[in-house]
Amino acid sequence: MPTSGSLYLCAVLLRRGRLLDRLSTALSLVALLLGLAPLLGFPTSVAQAMLCAALITLGLLEKYWAARVEVDAELFSHMSQQIGQLTERTAELDQALEELGLQQSTTIPRTWTDRSKGALRLLRNQGLCLIGQCALALLTIVSLPWLLTH
Repeated sequence: MPTSGSLYLCAVLLRRGRLLDRLSTALSLVALLLGLAPLLGFPTSVAQAMLCAALITLGLLEKYWAARVEVDAELFSHMSQQIGQLTERTAELDQALEELGLQQSTTIPRTWTDRSKGALRLLRNQGLCLIGQCALALLTIVSLPWLLTH
């Protein structure tokens, strides 16, 4: 049986996804500006356009994970305040998820430990997208002088 503290800690960790999302948004906007540079008369290349497209694609993937992480952060925070009625609230949550088509019907409910691990996996996926964006942005910055001269 999870404690209020463990559910709240998971919610706190999941809320760090907001910072990751902000950083990803900034990188995506820079990539969008670089991608639109030819419209402003700045020189560009196919390689630069492909790098920008990859940055934006990773940014969109990060947004998907960020949305899922944010939902889980709110759910974990709410459930940490309902610890005395966790069994009932969990059954209600599972029923609502099934009704909305967000979860398949199962006879064995998942434990909150499993749910925590799953939610933190979503946060890890979000972080991996951001790491990919950062690596690609660094590659773009380093190669930009070469891309603009060729």
